[in-house]
Amino acid sequence: MKLLLTAAIFSLGFLLEAQNNQTGIFQFGSDIGGTSLKGSSSYDQTTQEYSLKGSGYNIWFEKDEFYFLYNKIKGDFIITANFEFIGEGKNKHRKTGIMIRESDGANAAHISATLHGDGLTVLQWRELKGAFMRDPEDEVFSTKSNYGILQIERSKNKIIMKAAHFGEPLQPIGSHEM
Repeated sequence: MKLLLTAAIFSLGFLLEAQNNQTGIFQFGSDIGGTSLKGSSSYDQTTQEYSLKGSGYNIWFEKDEFYFLYNKIKGDFIITANFEFIGEGKNKHRKTGIMIRESDGANAAHISATLHGDGLTVLQWRELKGAFMRDPEDEVFSTKSNYGILQIERSKNKIIMKAAHFGEPLQPIGSHEM
């Protein structure tokens, strides 16, 4: 399966409506899936911080709803970013992270290094368009929680996830062939 990186960061969220206005280094921002609220993003050049707002049903089962800030790239790469949730949130399963996605379709195949609002950190995937996400026994969970730094690497068809707490070195979480 040929996957393009179509996200560097995401936030659980919204309606399919591409915005072709640049946000920092990202060329695109859009809501994925059908929700009633519109997502948004901003970039503070002084602090070099991105803020994303999103909501939606989930990034799970056979479809996703979330806000997506992304570039389209091909080939091998490594992306590392710092993440922080602001406020308590309404859902302990709110998510943020780094995602590789085949398209902007709500049921697209994808794999993501994901931080949940309750601190769970996991590598999760949907191998085929419209398929269900893997059950928890198939996911790759970290042994710690509440990581602030996530990394995803693509080397041919192998996706590798690493994570760290601030001030600590990156630790391997797991990998999966896509």
